[in-house]
Amino acid sequence: MELHYLTIKEARAFVKKGELEPQELLQAVLGRIEAVEDKVKAFVSITPKEAQEMARKGGQGLLQGMPLAIKDNICTRGIRTTCSSRFLENFIPPYESTATERLLRHGYVLVGKTNLDEFAMGSSTENSAFHSTRNPWALQCIPGGSSGGSAAAVAAGECLAALGSDTGGSIRQPAALCGVVGLKPTYGRVSRFGLVAFASSLDQIGPITRCVEDAALLLGVIAGHDPKDSTSAPLEVPDYLQALHGGVRGLRIGIPKEYFTEGMDEEVEASVKEAARVLADLGAELKDISLPHTGYAVATYYILATSEASSNLARYDGVKYGFRARGARDLLEMYTQSRAQGFGAEVKRRIMLGTYALSSGYYEAYYRKAQQVRTLIKEDFQQAFKEVDLVLTPTSPTPAFKIGEKIDDPLKMYLSDIFTISVNLAGLPAVSVPCGLSSQGLPIGLQLIGRHFEEAVLLRAAHAYEQATDWHKRRPPLQ
Repeated sequence: MELHYLTIKEARAFVKKGELEPQELLQAVLGRIEAVEDKVKAFVSITPKEAQEMARKGGQGLLQGMPLAIKDNICTRGIRTTCSSRFLENFIPPYESTATERLLRHGYVLVGKTNLDEFAMGSSTENSAFHSTRNPWALQCIPGGSSGGSAAAVAAGECLAALGSDTGGSIRQPAALCGVVGLKPTYGRVSRFGLVAFASSLDQIGPITRCVEDAALLLGVIAGHDPKDSTSAPLEVPDYLQALHGGVRGLRIGIPKEYFTEGMDEEVEASVKEAARVLADLGAELKDISLPHTGYAVATYYILATSEASSNLARYDGVKYGFRARGARDLLEMYTQSRAQGFGAEVKRRIMLGTYALSSGYYEAYYRKAQQVRTLIKEDFQQAFKEVDLVLTPTSPTPAFKIGEKIDDPLKMYLSDIFTISVNLAGLPAVSVPCGLSSQGLPIGLQLIGRHFEEAVLLRAAHAYEQATDWHKRRPPLQ
């Protein structure tokens, strides 16, 4: 038995029976990191000393002794949090994010902080200031992004599960490309306190796991109202584990025609349509629907997200904390040199796009117009959910592409998130589950989208599909 490939559910059962010690599980995971990390490069920081101390503490939490990884834009007190940027290369937060604070209460063990596209801006984890992460299924390919390090670490057995963040698909797209489960909760379901901001009206923390049950468990731990986050919803958190077992009989699942378009990989389309057939065989009712403003989602997102990024990243100026350029002759030169040297190319591109969209004379034409289109996209989903309970789409239009293939073509790279972006604009919950392998042996993901705060229904359908197939049991050929 490969301990590093256990699910949280399996590991907890072994620990409960006394058949496995948390320290033994941790050593297996740390051994796996030592064996494969030089190939996968999933981590920015590995924390074996802290992990061993956490594993020794004991206790009775839901995650007691479970070795997890955390995306490196989520603050961990006393442990470096870089956002994969030179600007924060040496930043050690003096406080804990709410999400990781809740994990700590349940006894999790932190094995490391995972790599990402700098400040979560990208779809391939090639925009990290430190190194590109590789896909465990094919080391010449990208793992997706921006939570590529978290997805790759879970797929490679370097942790049992991980947290990521999702602003336009950054949990679901890498989960799909790495053959694991990725859940983006409803906006406001999980506190953003301690998540380093990219686009505050879009960002959401969520789990990346090997099975839907683990995702339900982690969501139950991290969800809930937080007075430190004014956008956190003051709602009760359902028992997601209890809700998993109702099946899909009678559920109405919508298939939007706009998500099956030209340019989509044929194998992706075939796998997703086969997944829809499986759900129909399980008793779900499939229905063709339309989400007419889908075609405007990418343009809308790249105006709104970059505008918010321009505002949020103004704090990185070399004055209070983070990187400061040396040799500047005056304050203005220190500002400009610090930002020029501290930010990577993609972050600079997005800051400039956002600053332009917010500038005098262009605000009405771009930012305000994008907010109006965002409302139309949200209304499309509201109309659809009058007829259906869930929406079914591909997660990504293609399997993982080769490292370097799209890095010089921002538009092609931005289109990698074409099926995930609308969910963030509308603030909806969505999950990606493995639904196939391409002829090249690369994972394909199925996306299910639910109504606001109805993660329980979403997880129930994803679990029913997972139990009827074995794609989630496949492991990458990583030696």
